[in-house]
Amino acid sequence: MRKYVDGQDKVLMKVVCNKCGRPLKVENGYLREFCFAGDAVFGYFSRRDGVAQHFDLCEDCYEEWTARFAVPVEESEALELL
Repeated sequence: MRKYVDGQDKVLMKVVCNKCGRPLKVENGYLREFCFAGDAVFGYFSRRDGVAQHFDLCEDCYEEWTARFAVPVEESEALELL
């Protein structure tokens, strides 16, 4: 879950992990730790037709979630970090 400063165009104020509720580190409008941002837009033929959802996960919750996948996530080395 993300909160932005009122009246400011997308200046990040707070990020909270949707699973565990832990606040993530934000300094001067920038997120200072890993955060998985999930976005889903449900289209025709889904049970949530027309609904858009967004969620954020801290690194621990992301690892716990992906560890339960029946097919493991694909991993490769990132040569350039942003």
